[in-house]
Amino acid sequence: MFDLGLLIIRLVIGLTFAAHGTQKLFGWFGGYGLKGTGGWLESIGVRPGVLMAFVAGLGELVAGLLFAGGLWMPVAAALFVITMLVSIVKVHGPNGYWSTANGYEYNLALIAVAVGLALTGAGAYSLDSLLS
Repeated sequence: MFDLGLLIIRLVIGLTFAAHGTQKLFGWFGGYGLKGTGGWLESIGVRPGVLMAFVAGLGELVAGLLFAGGLWMPVAAALFVITMLVSIVKVHGPNGYWSTANGYEYNLALIAVAVGLALTGAGAYSLDSLLS
């Protein structure tokens, strides 16, 4: 049951994170794409906006897919943590903890999940397990 629990966590969190990346990169799932996200990033002082939107979107997409598949968990977790720390510093940190105030609650939860799974491993139902 432990490995099934890890699989569920990996799939939900990883695919959700990857979907956030596709919002930035392609405008899928109601996202704004590179130009829209890049414009917003420029408005908060992150330049060059389109390039940073690409980097953020690609990081989220790659981290999410690696995480969901249970492949290279330390790398996936590091990408999660880096992306969320930048998000906290540049966007959510000044707003306090709670998500209802656009705070960093969600970002911190994702960091905890990513680090936790990096420490426990991806489980038996993962590409890491299959390839080892």
